[in-house]
Amino acid sequence: MKASFAALAFLALVCAFGNTPSSAAAPSPSFKDTAPATAAPVSLVPDDYKIGPQDTLDVSVFQVADLSKTVRVDTGGTIFLPLIGTVTATGRTAKELSDDVATELGKKYLNDPLVTVTVKESASQKVTIDGAVVHPGIYPISGQTTLLQAVALAQGPAELADVHQVAIFRTQGDKRLTAVFDLAAIRDGKAGDPRILANDIVIVETSRGRKFLRGLRDTIPLIQMLLFF
Repeated sequence: MKASFAALAFLALVCAFGNTPSSAAAPSPSFKDTAPATAAPVSLVPDDYKIGPQDTLDVSVFQVADLSKTVRVDTGGTIFLPLIGTVTATGRTAKELSDDVATELGKKYLNDPLVTVTVKESASQKVTIDGAVVHPGIYPISGQTTLLQAVALAQGPAELADVHQVAIFRTQGDKRLTAVFDLAAIRDGKAGDPRILANDIVIVETSRGRKFLRGLRDTIPLIQMLLFF
């Protein structure tokens, strides 16, 4: 009788908690890499960017791996590629250089080659960081640089910064583009960290309330002096 009662009690516990002592715990959520395994190279510069000396380029020829290379523009402004040899790169956009390489390959070696040139790293890539940052200025950037990293180049936001109001100004052709981001949300992982391109201007807004408080604090010693006289 006691054994039956114990068995019934055990079954009641199983029903109440939905699990047995031997059941394995549910696996914890884990991060997953959602990027495609064969993701195409991403350009780090605007479409109208002119290639310069010491820039690093990815030259991809579709379905011809032996002709796809990563090359650096020499001080004379040229690159060397298989089959076609020396090609002038400086002063050309990535699209223009892609067309130049495709034309040369198409003359003797390939029928309608598909060539893509991507600026992997720009030696002349710079970004302006201004506003309420510790050290405003013009900073060189290389590789993929995000807004958070760009602000860090200027030693981070200043005391009076409004980190909820950080603007990026970008020129594309004859258009002036502007976007405002919340740096605090980006830091907390609540918002994406946008990519910075060459010649972008980043401005960190000043908090008017905090500026007023600091001004008030700076006047206190003067008020105290007046009270003594």
